[in-house]
Amino acid sequence: MKKKKKLTLLGDILGVFFAVVIFIIPFYFMLVTALKSEKEANLLSIAWPSKLHLENFVEVFKTNNYMLLTAFKNSSLITVFSVAILIITSSMAGYVIQRRHDKAVSILQAILMMGLMIPAAILPTISLLQKLHIYKTMFSMVMIEVALQLPFTIMLYRGFMASIPRELEEAARIDGCGKFQTFFQIILPLLKPITATVIILDAVTVFNDFTNPLYFFPGNENATVQLTLYNFKGQFASSYNLMFADILIITIPMFILFLFFNKRIVAGMVAGSVKG
Repeated sequence: MKKKKKLTLLGDILGVFFAVVIFIIPFYFMLVTALKSEKEANLLSIAWPSKLHLENFVEVFKTNNYMLLTAFKNSSLITVFSVAILIITSSMAGYVIQRRHDKAVSILQAILMMGLMIPAAILPTISLLQKLHIYKTMFSMVMIEVALQLPFTIMLYRGFMASIPRELEEAARIDGCGKFQTFFQIILPLLKPITATVIILDAVTVFNDFTNPLYFFPGNENATVQLTLYNFKGQFASSYNLMFADILIITIPMFILFLFFNKRIVAGMVAGSVKG
């Protein structure tokens, strides 16, 4: 028993050590760099700044005619609409896939698995959006994010749905509930743990997306938070103090979201793992 306790303690110590190395040190480096002058920051040293420059955070907001505020608005709208559509469509699809076991559903699951593995084709997608006259629109950007996250989100809901007994649906049918009424009044309220997980995972992915807005939503008026990093990265010179200040600012919304939903994340991820 004593040997087992020592091994457990050693594991805890190693876990804390690796957590500090992997997470705390990089965060500390970003923080101290964001508080330095441009000259000090360009040395890329981990040393504490000789003088704190809190005005760096104000400068980040003022850059390019307050582009960061526009970026927050765009990223927030894309994230909110994308996550809302994903929750509704994925929960319904996961419900059907879990409850039905015919050939059509098997084919659909195979298509979803392909969606998890095959990357988006950028040039054909841009060409299609241009032909539909929706290129560089909020609508097209939301639809692209939904399409990319849909397979993974459906699989999450499908896994959780296995933990919900069929007897609840049978009782609802006996009481005269239709299919939609059964889903929205009986099933959907029971999906709160996995919905919290979906909100965190999909919101972080969409909000922090860099590549897709770069290709499908270009232009200063369409800037998202990740694209504001270009403001401080040039071909010949970089303002690392402002860049890291920008990074710290744009991580705050998702950090708050994580704190709000973190208790439900594990419950949502492991639920349904016992039943098939």
